[in-house]
Amino acid sequence: MAKVATANAPQAVSLDAVTGGGRRGAKKAALTIVGKYGTLIALGLMVVMFSVEARSSFLTVQNFLNILDEASLTAIIAGGLTIGAIAGEFDLSIGYTASFAGVLVTGLITRSGMSIALAIVIAILAGALVGVTNGLVVAKAGVNSIVGTLGVGTILVGISYGYSQGIPISNGLTTHFLNLAGGKFHGIPNDIFYMAVVLGILVLLVAKTELGQRMIAVGGNKEAARLSGIRTDRIKIAAFIIMGTAAAITGVLLASLTGSGTIGAGDGYLLSAFAAVYLGSATLRDGEFHILGTFIGVMIIAVGFNGLGIFGLPTYYQYIFNGGVLVAAVGLSTIARRAAAR
Repeated sequence: MAKVATANAPQAVSLDAVTGGGRRGAKKAALTIVGKYGTLIALGLMVVMFSVEARSSFLTVQNFLNILDEASLTAIIAGGLTIGAIAGEFDLSIGYTASFAGVLVTGLITRSGMSIALAIVIAILAGALVGVTNGLVVAKAGVNSIVGTLGVGTILVGISYGYSQGIPISNGLTTHFLNLAGGKFHGIPNDIFYMAVVLGILVLLVAKTELGQRMIAVGGNKEAARLSGIRTDRIKIAAFIIMGTAAAITGVLLASLTGSGTIGAGDGYLLSAFAAVYLGSATLRDGEFHILGTFIGVMIIAVGFNGLGIFGLPTYYQYIFNGGVLVAAVGLSTIARRAAAR
């Protein structure tokens, strides 16, 4: 009898291991599905719901173009933020940078009599300079990126106030500048083309260039990247430059779209950009930041805002939706990373 008990014991343990392994496997599979495809499922459900409830106004080609148009500026600034996230850094000054670029470009055109092209170039270069400053503060001075970029952003608010005296700059803007973002090409809003170009460049940067590959390496393991010979400080500064440049492009287009350079006009893009980036990290990949995912995240936000607008809900619902999306995005991103680690 003792031999029988001894012989049966391993079988009992083995069966328990198999059962436990099956439960763990099912749990991991569920987490993987939620982590990788939860955002796509949510987007699909939103489209179906809005289509059923407001088919005549939501499910149209024109409304689809409206959604892309609404998403375009957010996609540009979020695309830049994604590059920083890939390199392991975040920039809380991007909204302030966008506002500053809008104030600067309109001021240069109306007050300094500068040509539109030159004013745009200077405003975008100013955004890149903000990126350099952030990069030096974070990578060289060793200041935490959240603290450093928030401080630089606050300085930008002060500079914008000093330059504009707190008054929106709008008088003297020409139709050519206003049509830069407000115009259409063959019925398609110009902003959609700008978005496609910027995101396309960022995709190629990450996938096809040595700089992009080094950003991935630095973001994955900074110390390992440094030991392999990568100048991690330079890579991080480059990421901040890209974030500042994308923010400045957004600010210039926003000023063209609204017809004025206004302090605080671009500040609201910060939350939307972060929500889109984290939603993107929980889309198709195991918690990794990537441009395609960010675009899908932007579309989720844009579809939500569009649906809320069609139903005529008050503006404050947009803030509730945006905050809820950010919390859900971080949660999904965490789930994806945990699933990948198991």
